[in-house]
Amino acid sequence: MTRTAPQRTTTGWMPLAVLATAQFLVVLSTSIVNVALPQIRAGLDLSDTGQAWTVNAYVLLFGALLLPGGRAGDVHGLRRVFLCGTGLFALSSLGAALAPTTAVLIASRAVQGMGAALLAPTALALVLTLYPGRERRGTALGVWGAVSGAGGAAGVLLSGLLTSLYGWRAVFVVMVPLALAVLVATRLLVAADRPRGGSLDVPGAVTVTAGLVALTYGLSGPWPLAVAGAVLLGLFTVRQRRAAEPLLPPRMSVVAVPNVLMALLGAVWLGLFYFLPLYQQRTLDYSPLAAGLTQLPLALMVTLSSWATGKVSGRAVLPTGLLVLAAGLAWLSRTPADGTFPGDLLGPTLLIGCGLGVAFVRLTALASTGVAAADNGLAGGLVNATRQLGGAIGLSFLTLLPSFGTAFLACAALTLLLCALSTLPTRKA
Repeated sequence: MTRTAPQRTTTGWMPLAVLATAQFLVVLSTSIVNVALPQIRAGLDLSDTGQAWTVNAYVLLFGALLLPGGRAGDVHGLRRVFLCGTGLFALSSLGAALAPTTAVLIASRAVQGMGAALLAPTALALVLTLYPGRERRGTALGVWGAVSGAGGAAGVLLSGLLTSLYGWRAVFVVMVPLALAVLVATRLLVAADRPRGGSLDVPGAVTVTAGLVALTYGLSGPWPLAVAGAVLLGLFTVRQRRAAEPLLPPRMSVVAVPNVLMALLGAVWLGLFYFLPLYQQRTLDYSPLAAGLTQLPLALMVTLSSWATGKVSGRAVLPTGLLVLAAGLAWLSRTPADGTFPGDLLGPTLLIGCGLGVAFVRLTALASTGVAAADNGLAGGLVNATRQLGGAIGLSFLTLLPSFGTAFLACAALTLLLCALSTLPTRKA
């Protein structure tokens, strides 16, 4: 089996700007649709099921295909798979914008999720390859975390503006020129890498994809699907021990602990951004646009702390950031019915943004430390997949809690558990 020849590194930061824009698109496409759902429902006469699948079709395919998407980059070439994913993302965004029926919209969202699953892990893998060394990689991952954090709040804000001014189709239209710009810029600025050869473990990819889709959907729907998903994932684990070229080889155990921690962070991350807008709109009577505007300090703090974290090192950085995050979530759990932005939201969200930025950047760095260059795509897929899966599983349990306050308090408790586990021995990032 041949290995990928190391792609030449770069002395400039323009390739990072392009790849970070692609990551921004992935995060944006997850959050921008939520605020527009009422208009989409009215425009296409969506049923409750159709409305749910407008979101689920993207999320399920994206989360389930991240692992095979990342490995495909290692086998067939990171830039090649990244370009394919970006092209697919652009075409499916256009399809969603022009969708005449519910079926076309849901199908377009599913293909958009497939494109994102090829795009996201290979983009991260290209960053890891182009910017080696602790200092340059730290700076690159700091930018990466900043973009990821800002994308969620930007989606809420942009969705409110676009739907108010131009209607729901604009939330899909806006992603088309951005994706095309990334496509052109990548061809110009990012050098092609040679595929490492070998073959993709297709049975393993099918099993893990079906297992993740069934588990994720079953956790919030029919429980037999969740059981079937768990069984399929068990079969995937057994098969990986026998496959000649497994999708998830034993050597990736070097990043097992960071990925478990990332799964817990995913539960906290998704729980926060699910319940915070609901608390703002249902309890405090904020409009969607007001909810987006009042999340800007949170997004700004995630951006700043991510950037700063990329420039520092030390074992105490991650636990300290997690303690700050837990404190902010505990403060937010008060959720007074007559709360005000300056008195009850600004302080806790600033702490939360600071802690989230630190945690995301440090865990992403740890999840790639010790991984061979030939496995960078797999490492990118794995860390994205564990965050998505952890978020889906965590949210399915958090939605069972009786109030927004208890949900935020549960997120604080999860963060304290994450803080304790972060002291387990692992490789330095």
